[in-house]
Amino acid sequence: MEDFKVGSVVKGEVTGVESYGIFVKLEYNYSGLIHISEITERFVKDINNYARLGEVIYVEIKEIDEETKKCILSVKDLNYRIDENRKVKESVRGFSPLKQRLPKWIEDKYSSMHQNEEKHNEI
Repeated sequence: MEDFKVGSVVKGEVTGVESYGIFVKLEYNYSGLIHISEITERFVKDINNYARLGEVIYVEIKEIDEETKKCILSVKDLNYRIDENRKVKESVRGFSPLKQRLPKWIEDKYSSMHQNEEKHNEI
C-alpha cells in the first residue's frame, strides 16, 4: 500500500458517470470521485466523453479520508486513457513527473548560479 498516498497515480475502475463527476473504485476497498473540474482545464460539455462504466483508468490521488476510505481524485495533466484511434498506450503520468520536479530544478539552478557568482567575486 506504499504507492497509495496523496500524489500517487493509481489504477481504478469507473463505477459511475454523473453530470458532476466520475466515480472510481480503487484498491484496498477505497473509492473516489473525479469532480468535473478535475478532468481537464477545458470546458467539459459531455462527461461521458471522458470515461465509460467499467473502464480502467489511471487517477491521481488528491486527498484521502482514511476513516471513510473515500478519495478526491484527478485526471488533469494525466494521460489516463488509451487513445483507441492511435493504438499506442500513452504514459500513465504524462508530464506530471516533470511538473513535480521543476521547482527543485529551479532551486538547484539558482543555488548553482549563486555559488558561481561568489567564486567569480573572489577572483
